[in-house]
Amino acid sequence: MFEGEKKDWIGAAMTRREDPPLLRGEGRFVADHTPPECLFLEFFRAPQASGRITALELDAARETDGVFAVFAAADLGLSGHSAVNMLIPGARAKSFDVLAGEQVTALGQPVVAVVAQSPAQAMDGAEAVWLDLEAEETLDRSDVPTAQYRTGDAGKALSKSALRCAVRVDHARVAPFALEPRAALAEWDGELLRVHLSTQTPFRAKEDLARILGLEPDQVQVIAPDVGGAFGGKASIYPEEVAVAFAAKVLGRPVKWVASRSEELQAATHGRGAATGAEIGLDGEGQITALRADLDFPLGAWTPYSAYAPARNAARILPGPYRVGSVDIQLTTRFENRAPMGIYRGAGRPEAVMLMERLIDKAARLAGVDPLELRRRNMLNAGDFPYQSPTGELMDLSDLPALLDRLEQESGYVELRQRQQARRAAGEVCGLGLALYLEPCGQGWETARLSLLPDGRFQAETGASAQGQGRETAFAQIVAQELGVTPDQVAVAEGDTARLNNGLGALASRSTAIGGTAMMRASAGLAALARARLASARGVAETEILQVDGGFAWGNRLYTWAEIASEGTLVAEETYTAPQEAWASGAVLAEVTIDRDTGVTRTDRITWVDDAGRVLNPMLLEGQMMGGLAQGMGHAFMERIAYDADDQLLTGSLMDYALPRATDMPGAVHFHSAPTRSGANELGAKGVGEAGCIAVPPALANAVQDALSPFTEDDLDFPLTSEKIWRAMQATEETP
Repeated sequence: MFEGEKKDWIGAAMTRREDPPLLRGEGRFVADHTPPECLFLEFFRAPQASGRITALELDAARETDGVFAVFAAADLGLSGHSAVNMLIPGARAKSFDVLAGEQVTALGQPVVAVVAQSPAQAMDGAEAVWLDLEAEETLDRSDVPTAQYRTGDAGKALSKSALRCAVRVDHARVAPFALEPRAALAEWDGELLRVHLSTQTPFRAKEDLARILGLEPDQVQVIAPDVGGAFGGKASIYPEEVAVAFAAKVLGRPVKWVASRSEELQAATHGRGAATGAEIGLDGEGQITALRADLDFPLGAWTPYSAYAPARNAARILPGPYRVGSVDIQLTTRFENRAPMGIYRGAGRPEAVMLMERLIDKAARLAGVDPLELRRRNMLNAGDFPYQSPTGELMDLSDLPALLDRLEQESGYVELRQRQQARRAAGEVCGLGLALYLEPCGQGWETARLSLLPDGRFQAETGASAQGQGRETAFAQIVAQELGVTPDQVAVAEGDTARLNNGLGALASRSTAIGGTAMMRASAGLAALARARLASARGVAETEILQVDGGFAWGNRLYTWAEIASEGTLVAEETYTAPQEAWASGAVLAEVTIDRDTGVTRTDRITWVDDAGRVLNPMLLEGQMMGGLAQGMGHAFMERIAYDADDQLLTGSLMDYALPRATDMPGAVHFHSAPTRSGANELGAKGVGEAGCIAVPPALANAVQDALSPFTEDDLDFPLTSEKIWRAMQATEETP
């Protein structure tokens, strides 16, 4: 009588439980925490990008009203270093100095930490520091880490190709630009260092802080409260956060620092910035025979934990969704006297997809073939998956032809092409751009704990932290689905290293696939414990106990979770490691119109068919897609970190660094979900958080280049500003 009553919570479109308190102004971010006797820290930062410190005067800073302490590098005595993930052969770690000692290596590098009774007094003290720098090269640029991915003889295959096509795509540096800047609050009670951080990897921060400060790991607790966005920019420990923790430990008082927006643009990690070029060859049937690519990725002045992830990702996912016999991919990284390069939403995937999708569109134009058709001729089929790529990657289940067919249908592609001809004949400048992509997402391990509380409710704890993704809502749905309860019976906690022994955090679109599977397994484990308890108490076999909505059944009797809890709480823990990596996929069509007189581009419509595997919550899915789309548009059209010849920052505020606004968004966006369940994890999920930054920019780039095809075939660099587009049109019109 109890069978068949279980409700499906996975796949339900539930609003985010996290939003109401934030909308009421009840969020608790690091800046909102100010314990009694809290001191405030500000930094004096290097005014030049490179040089040897010849003099540093601190007396005036120490004498500034309200200043409590002043620290320079000589006061620290620290020998530990932050961890770096050596993802490519020959990778070289260049850890940061908490405070610059003998030399500075980047503009904005912290040189002196000033602690005072108020933020304003700390800033006054920092402004009283006097520094003398002697110009000097301060980075070792030798022994540049490189890598090569080679299958077959690409050079020979290219030489025999019926058609060869080359593109060059240079990406601007961009800022992750979370709404909440970085912030840190540290307290030392003589035995435990408790640090509130705006971070997406609290467990990694705990390990780094312990190592750098010479503490045991159990002497450090990191708490990530409400975090206002991260996008990869808060995935690693920073020197400022270590300085705050050091000051709190030495002074025995709470110490807090909240970054200004200009500090974020100057000294936080940047993303993108790669210079890329590639060539493909096609045979007489339009089949790609070979790919040769050169990827050059900047590293900045020091290496965050995932410094090498963008370069490695870009190299390893080529040639993406296409079958290519021979590949030769050369990867180079380089240090420079600028802000460190880290992972930013996509982390190398956007660069690779951009390169491949520009190649396909350009080759289609040269071959006189529709770009949709050329993709069909070369893309992998559903039966090819799981697929071993030329770079050695095992790609997850996918159905690319179905995605492209759905995109053609939903967008009315054939009619759009016909309409485009008529619009051009009438003098309009308009274009259509396609992008097809595969992206790795969901690799590694994650932790979960699920407890049955005395009142019959549940406490779920995950090592996957949250910065706005809707983690609490989604994980409550997983538990509710597995245990036959409602999501409101499940409390979800994350972001506190005291709750779990370990965890990994939120990055690389992995938390749902890996962290969600860990939570699903913990739920199954808790159900098994409850069944065993009931069977033992009733003296029956466990197989006679049936799990149903609301609890368990034996005979005609329902035993609720509250009844089970009355006999004592239960706890199940899980550390889940995925056997392989999940790969998401999708297809996008962008429609743009360009003003002939100004070069201003209007995005008329985006049609997007996405395969994110098993969907936990379609509302959360669409929210992630829309957010990534907005950031992808920023990358495509306006965002750019600019330096002058002396590596002085020219885009240090929102007066100079452009971000997309509501008026910059497309006139219409149509999302369509076409999931193929992942074979890489038990939940069947893939990632979606980074898809917008991966899929949308190449579609927009192809649309703009398509619109400009009557004027020029030259490749435009990013961002595709109105000035660049206007000049591209004028250059042809001015040619006699």
